[in-house]
Amino acid sequence: MSFPTDRPATWFVTGTSRGLGLELVRQLLGRGDNVAATTRSTERLSAALGDRVDTSRLLPLAVDLRDAEAVTRAVHRTGDRFGGLDVVVNNAGYGFLAAVEETSDRHVRALLDVQVVGVWNVLRAALPILREQRGGHIVNVSSILGLTAFPGWALYCAGKFALEGLSEALAAEVADFGIEVTIVEPGYFRTDFLTTESIALPATTTDAYPAIREMTTDHLNLQGSQLGDPVRGAEAIISQVVSGGGPLRQLLGSDAHSYATAKVDALRANVRRRHLAAH
Repeated sequence: MSFPTDRPATWFVTGTSRGLGLELVRQLLGRGDNVAATTRSTERLSAALGDRVDTSRLLPLAVDLRDAEAVTRAVHRTGDRFGGLDVVVNNAGYGFLAAVEETSDRHVRALLDVQVVGVWNVLRAALPILREQRGGHIVNVSSILGLTAFPGWALYCAGKFALEGLSEALAAEVADFGIEVTIVEPGYFRTDFLTTESIALPATTTDAYPAIREMTTDHLNLQGSQLGDPVRGAEAIISQVVSGGGPLRQLLGSDAHSYATAKVDALRANVRRRHLAAH
């Protein structure tokens, strides 16, 4: 089943009260599509959308993505309201900046519960519907840090690396049902991701990692001057879903492309060195 052209498409989008998720909701409603938008605060979503957006096709849903039953209810409410489901966008998540040894068990479980378990809950609720209708599109919003890693981002990278592996396997599993999967890998975008509302920090730190402390300060100061335009990013995601048949991975931003290219080159060089050493 290709993207519907004879009716409004129905999208289920998580993490919509700010950033790229919010911009997706704005543009999808502007297209005249149906949007089920999950958030921790429907009031914050409504305030962010304001009065200039037609919300007649919006179903705001306050959902804790860690709660599998609540997620299933939200997906079913979407079908009841709009009569079906076409696209699922797993966008919810947040950052975490700390050295590995500064990362508590609580931080590990909290982040992975959102970035991995939450996605799994959405997929388990939505896939039976998409599989039965033999079509649909799943968009998992990863990061360029799902391909490459940097000091201080270990926990965030762990979650995004897991999402990438999950998505690759999923794409192969559901291809025969006409379901497409896209992994979106943004670089730095001018959202509020680099604020303390979207990045968690450790309760205690050590003096052993001054470079990570400096990087944390630099990143918080970078807010508002990131390279990527969230409007263009959302447009690119929507365009790929509407056109269909795109590559598994969708890089967003020139910085993401540069980092991905460097990672591919490093892997190729590593494989070549190991191959030569074995012979």
